[in-house]
Amino acid sequence: MDTVNQQATVIDNPAQRGFRWQNVVLHLILILGSIAMVLPFLWMLSTSLKHPSEVFTYPPTWIPETLMWQNYDTALNAMPFERFYFNSLFVASTVTVLQLLTSSLSAFAFARLRFRGRETLFVVFLATLMIPFPVLLIPNFVIVRSLGWYDTYAALIIPPTFAASAISTFLLRQQFRSIPLEMDDAARIDGATSFRIWWQIILPMSKAAFAALAIFIFLGNWNDFLWPLVITNSEEMRTIPVGLSTFQGQFNVKWELLMAAAVVAMLPVLIVYMFAQKWFIRGITITGMGGR
Repeated sequence: MDTVNQQATVIDNPAQRGFRWQNVVLHLILILGSIAMVLPFLWMLSTSLKHPSEVFTYPPTWIPETLMWQNYDTALNAMPFERFYFNSLFVASTVTVLQLLTSSLSAFAFARLRFRGRETLFVVFLATLMIPFPVLLIPNFVIVRSLGWYDTYAALIIPPTFAASAISTFLLRQQFRSIPLEMDDAARIDGATSFRIWWQIILPMSKAAFAALAIFIFLGNWNDFLWPLVITNSEEMRTIPVGLSTFQGQFNVKWELLMAAAVVAMLPVLIVYMFAQKWFIRGITITGMGGR
């Protein structure tokens, strides 16, 4: 009988009822936010299957009267989509590898090596984040053109590799600082060099940070539009975001074809997200990692 009364008291506890209602309200807000985020993608998919006359009908229809699957065939054949896909994949993958390599080396120096002016130099390095990329667009373009890299893979890879290296270095530095320095001292006693410590100790212990950062770098370069638009001229060097802009004419936009091509272009991003959700979550917590 006492057990039943205790359970009834727990159930009737106003604090716990309030706690449960808070959870309900929180989940409702999250559900509404999720719906708001998903609706644009559903509308994109719906538009990609519509006839041109249905795109701007009122009231709008979510399910087309006739599914125009041929929109995808028309969109993919209207431009060299395979070439755009290869360019985006090659550029995004190469930039990701190079930026992780250079950022990890600089982060190792700022986090593990002791030298005069280290903190001051790091603050100056981070100050470059205050400069918006459009301000650097013309200087970068002039440098790339003077080097003879215009409309080449070098122009698509080298500048983006170092454009966001400051934030990558900062995030990796936070991770590296959470590793005890005593491990470096023990390795140096055994004769290990700084490069060997970076390769055999620091990198293996920072796999989660590297994986999360790699995802963000890859997606950022996959979706980049402004720099590839400025630095490329030929159709063979265009990436997917620039290629999608060809569906926008001077007086009209072929929305159904543009949406069909956008759906195909979004597939790699969805695949990456589906197989790397936990790394996205860990990536959000990178900046909260401890340090000295």
